[in-house]
Amino acid sequence: MNTIIPLPEFHPLANPQAVIVTRQARFTLLTPRLVRMEYSPGGQFEDRPSQAFWHRQQPAPLFTSSETDGVLVVETEALRLRYDSRAGAFSPASLQIELKESGALWRCGDAPRGNLRGTYRTLDNASGRVELEPGLLSTEGWSVVDDSGSLVFDESGWLRQREAAPGSQDLYFFGYGQDYEACLRDYLRLTGSVPLIPRWALGNWWSRYWEYTQQDVMDLVEAFDRRQVPLSVFIIDMDWHLVQNDSGVSGWTGYTWNRDFFPDPAGLVAWLHQKKLKTALNLHPADGVQPHEADYAEMAAALGIDPSTRQPVEFAIENPDFARAYLEILHHRKEQREGIDFWWMDWQQGTRSGMQGLDPLWWLNHLHFYDLGRDGRKRPFIFSRWGGLGNHRYPIGFSGDAEITWESLAYQPYFTATAANVAYGWWSHDIGGHFKGFPSAELYTRWVQFGVFSPIFRLHSTKNAFIDQRPWGYDARVEEITSAAMRLRHRLVPYLYSMAWRNASQGSALVRPMYHTHPQHDEAYHLPHQYWFGSELIAAPVTRPADPELGLAQPLVWLPEGNWFDFFSGRQYAGGKIHSLLAGLEETPVFARAGAVVPLAGGESALRTDLPAELEWLVFPGADNTFALYEDDGESTDYLRGEHALTRADVRWQADEMRVTISPAQGAVHLLPAARRTRFTLRGLVEPEMVTLLVNGQPVTCDWQYREAERSLEVQGVNTSPADEVSLTARRAGGLLPREDGRKADFERLLRAARIRTDRKQTLADQAEAIVEQPLRLGRYASVLSEAQIAAFLEILCEAGARDLSLECGEEKVVLWNNQGLPGFRYHFAHIPAGWMESGVAESGELPRFRAIVPGELANRRGGPDWRLAVSLADMARFTRGQTQ
Repeated sequence: MNTIIPLPEFHPLANPQAVIVTRQARFTLLTPRLVRMEYSPGGQFEDRPSQAFWHRQQPAPLFTSSETDGVLVVETEALRLRYDSRAGAFSPASLQIELKESGALWRCGDAPRGNLRGTYRTLDNASGRVELEPGLLSTEGWSVVDDSGSLVFDESGWLRQREAAPGSQDLYFFGYGQDYEACLRDYLRLTGSVPLIPRWALGNWWSRYWEYTQQDVMDLVEAFDRRQVPLSVFIIDMDWHLVQNDSGVSGWTGYTWNRDFFPDPAGLVAWLHQKKLKTALNLHPADGVQPHEADYAEMAAALGIDPSTRQPVEFAIENPDFARAYLEILHHRKEQREGIDFWWMDWQQGTRSGMQGLDPLWWLNHLHFYDLGRDGRKRPFIFSRWGGLGNHRYPIGFSGDAEITWESLAYQPYFTATAANVAYGWWSHDIGGHFKGFPSAELYTRWVQFGVFSPIFRLHSTKNAFIDQRPWGYDARVEEITSAAMRLRHRLVPYLYSMAWRNASQGSALVRPMYHTHPQHDEAYHLPHQYWFGSELIAAPVTRPADPELGLAQPLVWLPEGNWFDFFSGRQYAGGKIHSLLAGLEETPVFARAGAVVPLAGGESALRTDLPAELEWLVFPGADNTFALYEDDGESTDYLRGEHALTRADVRWQADEMRVTISPAQGAVHLLPAARRTRFTLRGLVEPEMVTLLVNGQPVTCDWQYREAERSLEVQGVNTSPADEVSLTARRAGGLLPREDGRKADFERLLRAARIRTDRKQTLADQAEAIVEQPLRLGRYASVLSEAQIAAFLEILCEAGARDLSLECGEEKVVLWNNQGLPGFRYHFAHIPAGWMESGVAESGELPRFRAIVPGELANRRGGPDWRLAVSLADMARFTRGQTQ
């Protein structure tokens, strides 16, 4: 078999015991909640793997089927399917499926009104929202993937058209209700798992569209080194190759090094490798290979073109002969001779190719991924845009050229998390934004902070002298904050890599929406700027500028039931509530669940991404927990053969005692450092009275200190081997958890930061105790406080408020919350007829514990599309004034 790339592993033939055929229809029960439904006028069904669905060979679920007078009824434990075979093609009248648990009924062709969306090809030219493709999850409990038009693989692993009869249908019905995690797990069983990305890809990346010279690259890397700001990847954008040419075409496509800029490419890449940096080159392959290229003659000959004719080699990725030459001549040699580690596929040239139905981007992603792993030793991955379902098999995603605006930043957390709804978890954004817009120190800092808590951290921008994404591009404060953030990113690599393994083995993306784990909670759907960051953390990065009236940003976060701790300060927060937070420029809201374990690289290891010689276990109190640290060599495929090590951390919690035990490593322990410095930080505690450290059951002397500002017990630790068991115990009679009400501290902090005249600040400070106890006293100061300030104080003191989240959602949305159910607070929405000055109350009422309102939906119910809605977020402030004056 003459294959161009390694043949993927396919299992396309379904278990015959799970297949039902009636007349011109075939139904395959892939799980109790997932059904493939095919209709063919000639009764010819497709058994080859399609672009997305490779593994239909699954255990047959229990089911019953019966057919009476041409009506087929199939039941599993979860679904009841009814098909009238006399009607022929699938239609709303002929095909329905009922979800037995909820009673929800799907009729073929129903519009997916409750679909929670998936992802989108690119954010090119976007400033905020784009229209996402449908995903696999839905509040209605069902989703349908129409695979009828997709291509299929032949025996050589090449894509072919189906040649199905007109009118054929191939549908996959997912009927999982709100069991979202099970839906995604089963989808991955059918389509293939998410590959484990290389460890170094989780560090900091640098790229810039810029005419760098070889010396420029070296100077920039040295500048990062001097400042001890770590990098793991340096990408060279398109100006690595010749741009000016005599072929009469644009210079976007190119394969020949510009020797004026890069006189010694192999030497540069070797130098970057000495600096522990990986590198990639940018590709825009759409214009093929032109006569001015160094490899033109060989490419032309391979495609049967006489080089003397100088006829261009047209891009034709659907042609196996072109694809072979494209990979072997243009790419393999740069990998082998010059050491290029991977490729940035920057395809922007449309969705059509020489094969009807083949999107070049989808095929480029597939070919480049498997080609990079062709020798079975190098762990493959790509860097490219989303090409459609099945592309979770080809990480990493490049999200495109977003504008430098707050709208872009505010939308990216939602965009990133929602992509997990199609198992696409490894998006990389242009941190800082790509072009246009209005760069600022605050926007850049907040983007970097989001980048640290995003899947892949990559600084990037366009060719513009007024855009500078270097941490030192603004001022000393911004440099200090963003440099510390980038160091933290590298410290997090042990945690991130364990989450990458979790993604590959269990299907849980690093970044995913809150409703994946809490589908019954409305809050999980309506605060789009927050998300799970692995198994232990929730991130809610600041994505809008600080209010000048407040002097601080005031993000919201919803924390599920249980105790939660600020990742940085250890401050405790109660779960089951929405919290209005205060965030200075140096602060990123990240929360650890009770019992959370986060392994971090320590010491000099924090500047690299390889296995750390010093490992810090950051642990939070409040609950029992178990965490598995995953480690391997970081970039080979040996892990597939069991060459990896797992180290288990167990947390055992009692009110007055906390014990953390690190068990001996299991598996390929020879990969781990023979000696490793093991440290502990227990964050969120009051100072313990007794601290004991055991190694293999024997007490050892340990150096420990307590830091009040971070509520942290720090134990410097000991030198250990992979075979050692290390156990730390902290005790305090009367309890280890702080008893604190943070409202007074928050009130005083906001008062200090807010833009209020100093004499009036002093008056408020003198009354702080009384105001915290009786927040409605703020009404007495209505003449000296702005509405925004009163609302902010009330959000902190009363745990109630109203917030416009349109910036984060990309569409109008307002959330109302009232954690304590306090009586008296009211809200109202005003609707305003277009073109009129008059307004009226469309809706009002007592402030609920939680509610999300989409004004457009309310307007449509009230007055049709000619109506719009306005919401006053200061209603509580006005109400308070009225009650207290």
